[in-house]
Amino acid sequence: MELADKELIAEFVVESQEGLAKVENQMLAIEAAGANIDGDLVNAVFRTMHSIKGTAGFLGLARIGTLAHGLEEVLNNLRNREVVPTSELVTSVLRAADFMKGLIDAVETSGDADIEPFVAELQQFRPGAETAPSPTATIEPPVAAAAVQLSEAVREFLVECRDNLDQMEHDLVALEAAPESEPLLRNIFRTIHTVKGGAGFLGLSALERLAHVAENLLSKLRDGQRPFNPPTASILLTTVDKCREGLSLVEAQGSDNGFDPQAVVQQLLELEISGAPSPAGAAPAASPASTAPPTPPPASAPAVTAPTAPAKAPVAAAPTADSPDKGHSAPADTTIRVDVALLDKLMTRVGELVLARNQILQHTSNLEDSAFVSTAQRLNLITTELQESVMKTRMQPIGNVWAKFPRVVRDLASQLGKQVRIEMEGKETELDKTIVEAIKDPLTHLVRNSVDHGIETPEKRVAAGKPAEGVLSLRAFHEGGQVNIEINDDGAGLNIERIRRKAVERGLVSADQATRMTDREVSQLIMLPGFSTAEQVTSVSGRGVGMDVVKTNIERIGGMIDLQSRPGSGTTVKIKIPLTLAIIPALVVTSDGDRYAIPQVSLLELVRLEGEQVERGIEYVHGAPVHRLRGKLLPLLYLAEQLDPTKKAAFGTEAAGSCQADQVVNIVVLRANDRQFGLVVDKVNDTEEIVVKPLGRQLKNLGEYAGATIMGDGTVALILDVMGLAVSSGLAGEMRDQTIAGGINSEVKASDESQSLLIVDLGDARRFALPTSMVSRLEKAQSSAVEYADGREVIQYRGAILPLVRLGQVFGASTDGDKQPDELQIVVYAEQGRSYGLVVNRIVDVVDTQLGFDPQARMDDNLLGTTVIQQRVTDVLNLRNLARHAAGARRVFAN
Repeated sequence: MELADKELIAEFVVESQEGLAKVENQMLAIEAAGANIDGDLVNAVFRTMHSIKGTAGFLGLARIGTLAHGLEEVLNNLRNREVVPTSELVTSVLRAADFMKGLIDAVETSGDADIEPFVAELQQFRPGAETAPSPTATIEPPVAAAAVQLSEAVREFLVECRDNLDQMEHDLVALEAAPESEPLLRNIFRTIHTVKGGAGFLGLSALERLAHVAENLLSKLRDGQRPFNPPTASILLTTVDKCREGLSLVEAQGSDNGFDPQAVVQQLLELEISGAPSPAGAAPAASPASTAPPTPPPASAPAVTAPTAPAKAPVAAAPTADSPDKGHSAPADTTIRVDVALLDKLMTRVGELVLARNQILQHTSNLEDSAFVSTAQRLNLITTELQESVMKTRMQPIGNVWAKFPRVVRDLASQLGKQVRIEMEGKETELDKTIVEAIKDPLTHLVRNSVDHGIETPEKRVAAGKPAEGVLSLRAFHEGGQVNIEINDDGAGLNIERIRRKAVERGLVSADQATRMTDREVSQLIMLPGFSTAEQVTSVSGRGVGMDVVKTNIERIGGMIDLQSRPGSGTTVKIKIPLTLAIIPALVVTSDGDRYAIPQVSLLELVRLEGEQVERGIEYVHGAPVHRLRGKLLPLLYLAEQLDPTKKAAFGTEAAGSCQADQVVNIVVLRANDRQFGLVVDKVNDTEEIVVKPLGRQLKNLGEYAGATIMGDGTVALILDVMGLAVSSGLAGEMRDQTIAGGINSEVKASDESQSLLIVDLGDARRFALPTSMVSRLEKAQSSAVEYADGREVIQYRGAILPLVRLGQVFGASTDGDKQPDELQIVVYAEQGRSYGLVVNRIVDVVDTQLGFDPQARMDDNLLGTTVIQQRVTDVLNLRNLARHAAGARRVFAN
């Protein structure tokens, strides 16, 4: 006997012995039921024998297959109530099943066994046989193929078929890339045969017909009578989709009534006949009891990663029904199937255990009982290990999500006339199943976007000096307690100018604003709701619904998304997401006597200011507190004020007064929407693993909170939503606008809203206004401090070089401009991350007013317009253009 792949043999041994181990008890229960046959039990034994028969035939194990076929026929007679389960029948079935165990144990020598006595004994139980049971026995009339009785069988069939079809889809895409691969073609044939056999067994005739015709085509492909090519792959993939449609119908109504696969069947038949020697070989669909092509093991059977080699003991004699079970069950015990609901319940219990552990640890800090402390530490260790183990049961490889992407890419590329190869790295990267479900749709959309919008047609790629085939690569890896996912294509990159034009057309930004945006800022516009550059709506794109949903869904689970595009070279989307949402590490802080938890995924660092550092470290821009962290202004929020606006923090206003020597400010630096801000709290307690509990419906509408947890002392602490805090404080809008348009909203615009303006003059009748939101500081400097670099005026400012822009030189010197004051009045403002100093004659006032520009009065690009403020005509400065006035100093900035 020539054996097939050893791994398949090992899997067959394990799975068959697992099924046969249940047969004895099942047959005894059938015997006890007598004429009141339990259809579920009979069908379970039938499925076991049917699977053994099919797989044995596929592997060339003829004696095992023949014996299994004999058993299958008897069980089919029982299933159809054509015979009753007498004691003699059950004894014969058990004797044959025991002998089969011995054959499978010694699978390599099973071809030498004599099975004829067992086959002959089983044949006597055929309907109408001379030794058949007495016709006087009560035999109930036949019933239909268990549309009612086979609910469990139907459920198992649906699960196994869907798993098999997923694998078949993956194998077909792989086979298209390697059409000569015999193992792939063999696997595909086995899969469709399993679908056919199960459908026939359950009486799903339409689904069986579809699978049978596909099986005939695959048989010719396997035998080399038909070549495997892209059209063949397409129709077989369509068959997979049609089978899924049929399964959905079966799941909904318990049968395939109304399922019409004729269109796909016709395509399969045409493909089979085309180029085939003769179409006469197509046989009608076989009944479950007839001799059928091989059936592979169920896809849902336990996976054996390191199968044990089958035993080689010879078969000496036929074992009796009383013989001990010789099956080797050890390999099968390495994996089991567990209901997901049970895992969720186990996770909940572990969460409660973590909370109890935290309570005990908190109490041990006040005890001197060394034995109790030692026990608590041991409990802490065991709980941690248990938590990690349970977490692993919920972890799934991201490859489960990626498995469908080769098909998505293949179909979409074919539809668009493109050539795309997908590469995947890090498929084994694991994350919690809840996260897996949450990222499935966003990742699918990003993959489709890359193929549709990113990768060019072969003609365009060749013209650009690229290979005709584009590459879409997916990469996943763990870093910093998070999962990082990168989706990269080598396409044309984003069309920045097209995005810029569309943004102006849709009124998202003005034309003037669009011209001042950097390429990176423009690229972020595709994340806005309703944004699309597609000229027409198709089945693929153009509705403006996509990237904003992707961004929202990623951020909803505490993740971040970033997009980088290189014109002509491609686009990369980077996603960072947490490993799990059930138990998370958090920083516990106190504010106004209450404790709050901040997820560490949003935490960047902690800053502590004491005594005089408070006065020096907290500055104010138009009354808004900021902290200069490593040269960058960090907006500050006071948690007590955010949660209760009636309260004022000690340093919440500029007029708070001088600081005491013992005063402390704790700043928690957080990240929201790829921007940073500081959250001022009363006290930073400690980091702790917390169990996330959902909020009650009374609190669900409060965006500042993401959930709740129970602390070690049994009290409840609310979990802060970092993005929600940024939104409620108004920082989110500012940060979003900075991301999208470089702070466009901070520019003064004519509107009905009140604007805060700083009024300055040049020592004559002219007055100018500029938005206070763009002002970093107001400074004074001695004229003697002015130096020159690259022919431009500069001063040394806070460890850096500050270019100066004299307002008098831009708009013409004032009447007393020849006089050089000893002290300069400087307005420090920032543009595109660079600071400039605007030299003015005098700071006049800060006013809040509504602007109404006279557009005809604008004669200078350095002005946004002219308006009346405090009954005086006032020019409103365009600080961005004034920054360009200092562009000649750009080499200074680089230094």
